[in-house]
This record gives sequence, C-alpha cells and structure tokens, in this order.
Amino acid sequence: MRDVEVIGVRIELPSTQPVVLLREKEGDRVLPIMVGAFEAMAIAAAQEGVVPPRPMTHDLFVNVLEALEHQISGVEVTGMSDGVFFSDLIMDGATRVSARPSDAIALALRTGSPIRCSEEILDEAAISAPHEEDAEIEEFRAFLDEVSPEDFGSG
Repeated sequence: MRDVEVIGVRIELPSTQPVVLLREKEGDRVLPIMVGAFEAMAIAAAQEGVVPPRPMTHDLFVNVLEALEHQISGVEVTGMSDGVFFSDLIMDGATRVSARPSDAIALALRTGSPIRCSEEILDEAAISAPHEEDAEIEEFRAFLDEVSPEDFGSG
C-alpha cells in the first residue's frame, strides 16, 4: 500500500463528471476516481474544512462512530474492475468495512485518517503528473468555493 493524499476535486469535461484526485505522497502519480456530484461536494467541503450547520450524512456517520467509541483508522483503495474502484474503511485498526472510495475518502478527510492505495491500482490506473500542475488544482479549488450542488444538474 502507498500513502496518498487528496489534492482536489475537478470536473471532467465534456461529461461534467466530478473526479477526485489522489496523489502519491512519495511520487508523481495521480489516481483519478470518478465520483458523484454530492460526494464531490462532501469531499471538497471536508478538504476545505467547511462545517455544515447540521450534520450531513458523512458527518453523521463520524458522530455515530464517536458515540459508539469506534474510530476510522484508515482508508485503503483496494481494487478496480471495469473502471469501478473498491475500498475499505479500516475500523479500530483491524476491522475492514467495504465502502465506495468517494464515501471512504470523505470520511477519511473528516477524521484525519490516512488514505492508502494498492501499488497494483496505481500501476494500472494512475497517471504521471508532476507537481507543477498543483497551481491548476489550486485554481480549481477557488472555483469549488463558488459552486453549489445545483450547478451539477440532476443527471
């Protein structure tokens, strides 16, 4: 497993499909994962530290875990089939729970949990993206500050 970090959420054109970008912490590969519009907003909000006035679904899940005295100790992107990624939440250091990567990433950002990706997935699906492209990602983050779920349409 390789440590990765969320470097942003962007919109894939022309399809306008949201994509979360995971970058290797020790390398130049970026793994793009297609996500839904609401999950993209949840990831972007968590990355920016936005706290909603009332708990959204991912916030509620974190609150329930805390109330039950459990914690997310990590997220692992474990597999891919026909362009669909799979991941696990690691609970309390040992228990694995299958989750969509978009949900797992949103939860990891809310809890400060590490995100890891299998070397095989990075070899198969990641692209090389030197760090100079980070300026473009920062520009996109500024765009996300002004976007709302209605901007993505219903489908």
